[in-house]
Amino acid sequence: MTNPLLAHWDTAFEIAPFDRISDADFAPALDQALAQHQAQIAEIAGNPAPATFANVIEALETPCQGLEQVLSVFFTVAGADSNPEREALQRQFSPKLAAHFSAITANKALYARVNAVWDQRDSLDLTSEQQRVLMLTHRGFVRGGAALVGSEDQRMQAIKGRLATLGTDFTQNLLADERDWFMELSEADLEGLPDFVIAASRAAGAERGAPGPVVTLSRSVITPFLQFSPRRDLRQKAFAAWTARGANEGETDNRAIAAEIPGPARRTRSPFGLCQLCRL
Repeated sequence: MTNPLLAHWDTAFEIAPFDRISDADFAPALDQALAQHQAQIAEIAGNPAPATFANVIEALETPCQGLEQVLSVFFTVAGADSNPEREALQRQFSPKLAAHFSAITANKALYARVNAVWDQRDSLDLTSEQQRVLMLTHRGFVRGGAALVGSEDQRMQAIKGRLATLGTDFTQNLLADERDWFMELSEADLEGLPDFVIAASRAAGAERGAPGPVVTLSRSVITPFLQFSPRRDLRQKAFAAWTARGANEGETDNRAIAAEIPGPARRTRSPFGLCQLCRL
């Protein structure tokens, strides 16, 4: 049976068929997509033809599609509806993905071909869009350490692996704090709220096994509550909990992690940015 994460989706707007995807599908789908991506990258790097914009830069765009399909679904589901199994998968995937993409920028043959196209850029008659893609690709390789050699190259790979682990830990700590906190509401606390906010609060309470409605740190609950609640004291309490995520002491405290992550890395959600998987 074909893994639904690797199949062509014949759904409306080609949206992922979430009803056919289970947590057990993610790991084998990722392994298969990574293997396919590795083979495609090796083919581009080992192409005996002279390096051109088409056979290097454009070619690097295509292999990302299968891997992007798997990762986009996984990170969407893990971010919106986390559970222990998905958190375990995130911890498993993080070093694996870091190693995979580090190997791309560490591929000296591939970087040589990218650099060859870059050196010819003024004579290639590229459109402004192509020039931009070329610049981003070349810059991504350089920033990823492709031009480094020896101990400097090894140090860069170690840093990227560490950042991948820290990023995963940071995100999971936030999700843990979001998942664990909730504020119970009385019927009087619901006064002035729109019906859809009241319904969401009641549903959240039922999900938590609470005796009545609650406010959680889920964006679909807390955001409209902060927007519409006329109770300043309740808004203040909910907002304080929201802004304290990852700073509550204990195992989920992110402050030490934040201190270790460099500023530019903190501002970047992903070192690859899904559609720029091959660019770092």
